[in-house]
Amino acid sequence: MTEPRNTDPYTDPRAFYGSELRRLREAARLSQEQVGERVFCSATYIGQFENATRRPQLEMSKQLDELLDSGEHLQRLCRLARTSKVADYFADAAELERLAKTICEYAPVLVPGFLQTEAYARAITRTATPFASQESVEERVRARMDRQGILDDSTRPVLWEILSETVLRSPMGGPGIMYEQLVHIVEMARRRRVVVQVLPFISMSEAYIDSMISVMSFGDAPTVVYTEGAGSGQLIDDPALVEHCQRSYDLSRAAALSPMASLDLLESVAEDYRVT
Repeated sequence: MTEPRNTDPYTDPRAFYGSELRRLREAARLSQEQVGERVFCSATYIGQFENATRRPQLEMSKQLDELLDSGEHLQRLCRLARTSKVADYFADAAELERLAKTICEYAPVLVPGFLQTEAYARAITRTATPFASQESVEERVRARMDRQGILDDSTRPVLWEILSETVLRSPMGGPGIMYEQLVHIVEMARRRRVVVQVLPFISMSEAYIDSMISVMSFGDAPTVVYTEGAGSGQLIDDPALVEHCQRSYDLSRAAALSPMASLDLLESVAEDYRVT
C-alpha cells in the first residue's frame, strides 16, 4: 500500500483531493485494492492519488464518484487539483516523469526540455509564442528549468535521449546560444544516468520517427508513451500502440551513433558554432 506523504490538504488542492478520496473510500469500507478492482486499475494507482503523488484524472474521478456515491464531489476537486505550471496537455506526462524509472526520448527538431539551457529555452519559447508577454515567457522558462530538477534525484529516472542530427544543425537563438547548448548536452551526457545518442541524416532511411516521443517505464505500472506536436500532446497507454512506439524507438537507438561517437559529433558541431 502506498504511504501518504506529509502534505497539508488545506493548502494543496491535490492533497485535499487525496484526503477526500481516502475519507470516502474508508467510509465505504473499501481497501485500495477493492477500489482499484472496481475501476479497473491497481491499488498502487489509487494510493498515488490518495498521497498526492499523481495528478487526478477527470474520467477516473467520475468513476470514483459513481462507486463511492459522492455525486460530483471528486470531479469538482479534480478540476481544482489539475492546475499546473506547464501546458495542460503536457501536465499529466510531467507528473509521470517524476514516477518513472526510465525515460527514453526521441527529439526530431529541438533539444528536449531535460537538456535545454535557460538561454535556449528562452529562445525557442519566444519563437513559439511571438506575441506572449515577457513575463509569460519567463514563467515558461522557469517551469522548464524546474522540471529538470528530477535529474538531481539519485534514485530516478535514468534518461536516454536520441537526437536527430537536425537538432544539432538548427541554430535556435543564434551561434552563441547553440554553442553553449551543445556543450551543455555533452556535459549532461557525462553524467552516469544520462545517455545521449545522435541519429545522423544518413541513418534516417533505417529508422525514422516523425514526432517527439517519450517512452516512460515504471517499477509498478505498465509503460506509457507521450507524443507531442505543435501545441498538443497525447499520452498513450494502449499496449499495442506502446509496443509499436517502443519498437520504433529501439530501431532508432540501433541506427544511431554510439554514445561516444555521438559526443564527438556534438563537440565537433559545437566548435563550428563557436568559430561562426
